[in-house]
Amino acid sequence: MRLLGTAWLFASIFLAGCDFDEFDSGHRVKEDFHHSYTLKQGGRVELEGFNGSVEIRGWDRETVEIDGTKTASSDTLLQEIKIDIANSDDSVRIRAIRPQVRRGSMGVSFVLSVPRKVLLERIQSSNGGIRVSGVEGNARLRSSNGSIKVSSFKGDLDAVTSNSGVELSEFSGGATLHTSNGSIRAEGVRGFLEATTSNASIDARVIETAGGRPIRVQSSNGRVVLAVESLKDSDVRASTSNSSVTVKLPASANARVRASTSNSSIDSEFDVSTRGSISKNRLEGTIGSGGPLVDLQSSNGSIRIQRL
Repeated sequence: MRLLGTAWLFASIFLAGCDFDEFDSGHRVKEDFHHSYTLKQGGRVELEGFNGSVEIRGWDRETVEIDGTKTASSDTLLQEIKIDIANSDDSVRIRAIRPQVRRGSMGVSFVLSVPRKVLLERIQSSNGGIRVSGVEGNARLRSSNGSIKVSSFKGDLDAVTSNSGVELSEFSGGATLHTSNGSIRAEGVRGFLEATTSNASIDARVIETAGGRPIRVQSSNGRVVLAVESLKDSDVRASTSNSSVTVKLPASANARVRASTSNSSIDSEFDVSTRGSISKNRLEGTIGSGGPLVDLQSSNGSIRIQRL
């Protein structure tokens, strides 16, 4: 009996956190909405949603088109969900307001078309993914329990989620990516990259680094695979625990190497001029004529330095 009571307590907490009524019959009602506002290139867009996805596409018009869907378990609850929008010459701010009484499942999803050159000041949702494509401007993205995918993007990006993955492609600028219990994939990156996760892997390919800004990738309990096609003057730092680190560098790379692991080995396809004491799980020296630092760390996992 005590075990059953504990299980019921945890189930009740989970259902309350997810806005689902424990007696919900599964009935759903929905309502679509549409709004349009003028916004000049370089303007700001801010969005706050809940329990739904957000998709943002850049286009060449000086207009913000907002399409969305409210969903709830009853007509009464649906009508209590409000969409608040404040606009000016240089900004559009959108907010989905929850009912004060939160029993019952509910949520709001959005699809936005925005001027291509735009500042995504803060885009936030929960229990739903965020997708951004075709934008030239800085962006700050926040989700929980939803993936974040960004493509064809130019600018600085700050993306954070949990319990889901982050994907980046055709990117130029500075990217800071963070999740927990989700993988990170980044392809076609030109510029700065910092990626951290836990209990999942990181796979990244940097075409060109931003000179002087280090590339940092870090996981715990997940493998790290990082390819850097051009180092310039940027250090590379990659680390994990309980898994492997693989870094791929140009065949003509010039760099300093510092690598260490515990309970595993280090392997390099490059000739490394070593200095000091070395062992199978510690390596320090130079590749070619030396240059930026390639710092690789693992525990209980192997380290590999490979040629592209």
